Amino acid sequence: MSTGVRIERDSLGALAVPKSALWGIHTERAILNFPISGIQLGTHRHLVRALAYVKKAAALTNTELGLIPAEVGHAIAEACDKVAAGDVDDAFRVDVIQGGAGTSTNMNANEVIANLALRVLGQQPGSYDVVDPIGHVNKCQSTNDVYPTAVRLALVFALEDLLERLALLSASFAGRGQVFASIPKIGRTQLQDAVPMTLGQEFTAFSVTLDEDQRRLREAADLLLECSLGATAIGTGITADPLYLDRVIDKLSTVSGVKLSRAHDFVEATWDTGAFMTFSGALKRTAVKLSKICSDLRLLSSGPQTGLGEIRLPPRQAGSSIMPGKVNPVMPEVVNQIAFFVAGADVTVTMAAENGQLQLNAFEPAIAHALLQSLSWLTNGCDVLRELCVDGIEANEELLRSRARASTAQATALLPVLGYAVAADIAHRALVSGQTVLDIALSEGLIGQEQVDALISA
Repeated sequence: MSTGVRIERDSLGALAVPKSALWGIHTERAILNFPISGIQLGTHRHLVRALAYVKKAAALTNTELGLIPAEVGHAIAEACDKVAAGDVDDAFRVDVIQGGAGTSTNMNANEVIANLALRVLGQQPGSYDVVDPIGHVNKCQSTNDVYPTAVRLALVFALEDLLERLALLSASFAGRGQVFASIPKIGRTQLQDAVPMTLGQEFTAFSVTLDEDQRRLREAADLLLECSLGATAIGTGITADPLYLDRVIDKLSTVSGVKLSRAHDFVEATWDTGAFMTFSGALKRTAVKLSKICSDLRLLSSGPQTGLGEIRLPPRQAGSSIMPGKVNPVMPEVVNQIAFFVAGADVTVTMAAENGQLQLNAFEPAIAHALLQSLSWLTNGCDVLRELCVDGIEANEELLRSRARASTAQATALLPVLGYAVAADIAHRALVSGQTVLDIALSEGLIGQEQVDALISA
């Protein structure tokens, strides 16, 4: 054996692996074969954690059934706890984009857990006669049920992070809505003046729509809770003990803290990626709506002197290398770009789902990465938008009040009193003369001062 390496063998031959590495030959081959994105599996913390839970549930079930030695099973379970805790994320080295339907990911997990279990037992990495990555860690399993189950769990975990941040962002918008509740402005449709409203109503609506999307995301996530663990290669459960099939999903629910259910038909569940498409669509919906809000913030704050200038965003950095004093809406802009990525990721998920053939979808690694990356970026985007933008937004109250009083949109508010024809005539005359709608109506005795005051303060 060469210094610093150990030689491992598989059906393709021998390969050198770093002597102290927790991964083995299958992982090493994948590292060499898939230098694609430069993003390692360990980057997706929730997926590594989910893989650990799946392997622990399998080990505990196999131990209870006497399918693996108790000492080995307990060592594997202890190793899984270390993986779940994030102690060895750097050992998950395979690229997130890989051929093989996730086999390299599953083998990376098998090898890391096996070698950690060997340490627990006082053995050296690579002593697979004691703890074998396939014979023990992968007992009664296949990549084809392990990987999609782990991805589903990982998405559920990652979603909780996003939901927490969405709730905080929604509360921030609601808080601004309360602060701005008495500030009048003119609403706009098709970028043209529409009818009076308040700035508070505008910001409260941002909060309401984010609350709605939290509910939609939870509904979509419910579909992820049905899994196929125990289905093995194509859904027939081949190589798995019948008692293992009966117990392992309940065991995984206990280990992970997530209530999972068994798919109605394992053969169908092994190739079906519909839940991922539904979840991706819900994510895209949230991202697009969040992007719309950010575009509104950019528009409302535009100027500050020659744009709408109705609100002021917190200045975060110099906006130009050539124009002194320029400050750009950088926080809404970055969230817009996150939304563009999420929309593109949804296309990736769609194409990957459509291209699965026969009893398996080989492209779930692309689905997993697209969804987990989208969740991570959206979560981070919600944080920075709230902390560095929304919490510090100020209203240009004087400008808003003057515009609200001067706008011909006030004519709409006069409809119940004066009727459409009279209100339209007043609006036209106001545009020509430069007077306000309310001043004309008041001077002609069409409304009283109390009505004017009520409209102005509405």
